[in-house]
Amino acid sequence: MSLRTQLFFLQLFIVLIVVLVAGSVAIRLQEQQIRDAYQARMVGVAQSVAELPAIVDAFDDSDPSATIQPIAELISEAANVTYVVVTDDTGVRYSHPNPAMIGRVTSTDPSIALSGATYVGTQTGTLGETWRVKLPIYDESGVIIGMASVGILEQTLRADLYKVLPELVIWLVGAALVGTAGATMISRMVWRRIHRLEPEEIASLLETREAMLHGIGEGLVAVDAAGSVALVNDEARRLLGADDDSVGRPATDVVGAELARMLAESGESDETVLVGERVLLARSNDAAVDGRLVGRVLILRDRTELHQLLQDLDGARDVTQALRAQAHEFANKMHVISGLIELGRTEQVVDFITRAGHGGSVLSRALSPGITDPDVASLLMAKSTIAAEKGINLVIDENSTLAPDGTTDPVTVLGNLIDNAMEAIGADGTIHVRLSEDRTGATIVVSDDGPGIKEKDRVRIFEAGQSTRDASRPGARGFGLALVQRVAVRRTGFVTSKPSQHGGATFTVLLAAVPSSPNPIGTAS
Repeated sequence: MSLRTQLFFLQLFIVLIVVLVAGSVAIRLQEQQIRDAYQARMVGVAQSVAELPAIVDAFDDSDPSATIQPIAELISEAANVTYVVVTDDTGVRYSHPNPAMIGRVTSTDPSIALSGATYVGTQTGTLGETWRVKLPIYDESGVIIGMASVGILEQTLRADLYKVLPELVIWLVGAALVGTAGATMISRMVWRRIHRLEPEEIASLLETREAMLHGIGEGLVAVDAAGSVALVNDEARRLLGADDDSVGRPATDVVGAELARMLAESGESDETVLVGERVLLARSNDAAVDGRLVGRVLILRDRTELHQLLQDLDGARDVTQALRAQAHEFANKMHVISGLIELGRTEQVVDFITRAGHGGSVLSRALSPGITDPDVASLLMAKSTIAAEKGINLVIDENSTLAPDGTTDPVTVLGNLIDNAMEAIGADGTIHVRLSEDRTGATIVVSDDGPGIKEKDRVRIFEAGQSTRDASRPGARGFGLALVQRVAVRRTGFVTSKPSQHGGATFTVLLAAVPSSPNPIGTAS
């Protein structure tokens, strides 16, 4: 049986139960109202008979029934009751609908009324089963001299009830039909709301959805039409650093302003964004159900490691090119020396070797002995070689000091700042690097003699995606300084930019001694 059919029959069963219970209660209340109405009438008639002077005075006559019987018949007919019976204090009848019963003792017990109490109930007498009231009759001195009994046949009560049942049944049947129609509409609505799927199909889809969401390598964030987060998978939580209670919160609070902008615009192309210290490739797509837009889906791919590998590859390529150039230069020198020897010009050979110098090492001079961090030392050696190949003079302060701190944050900061400086100044420029540390943390200062930074750009350059360089050139993607600032903030430090005494720009970065949550990701252009 389909879910739609099950829902229909379940609701129909509930409707019928409610209608039957309500009908039973209504019939019972109607019957009680009829009885209460007849009881009030019978009590009034019995009191009138018991207090009627003509009847009380007739008890002293030699033949009380001659006076009482006509009065009882008249009252019975006028009050529309089945009978009015009057008896003496022994239960002998003075009136009865059947005259043959006059003078006989009543067939039911008169003791309750003759004891001074009022009796109301159903009893079976000579006329059949009746609903009756019995009251005592008092004389002028207050002595009980008889009893007045007024009754209605039970079949009369039932007949009155049967008269109102058709209308009540019509209302009950109408309620049942309305309930059935409602059950049909609700079952159909529920069936359509669940996209005409059966419970087994829904369970299977849920299992597949959970397996897919938690198993895929991409981050997935779904936002409803109101801009609230409807779904976040495990990878998205990791990439965004989101909490487990992200669902239901505004998208801006969970994904940040840049990704929230992408969700609002729903572009058709991938964009590279910087979230925290992670480089993510993001794409926003519309989510539609039956052709109706219900929200948007944000797909996130982690490109941090790829970004680091590309930077490492660029560094290795630059070193390789520098070594190739130096090898070519060394080969040329060897050719000159070989030619001079063949010509027998020994003095010129010695002079040429003296003028050529050593020139074949990767780094022509040693780094500052205070730089004991091997990662930073290796980075500075590689950058020196690359700078020399580009005709840039990279000057490292000989008094610089930097010890290992267990993270690669200094490498990230130095690599980005030096790369930006080399890109800005071009050939024949000079870059100055100074490193120092104390109890508060490490300070990194990189300055150059390039064109500098305009005053209006000093704040903007630290925003992700903002760059003062030519965007068409490789690597000009505007993430380097943004990454430097985020590393500094995470290390509870700061980064500043000001004009350099050499004519260009000076960047000063403070990294606190104790990092809050190390997250090294390499360098960025």
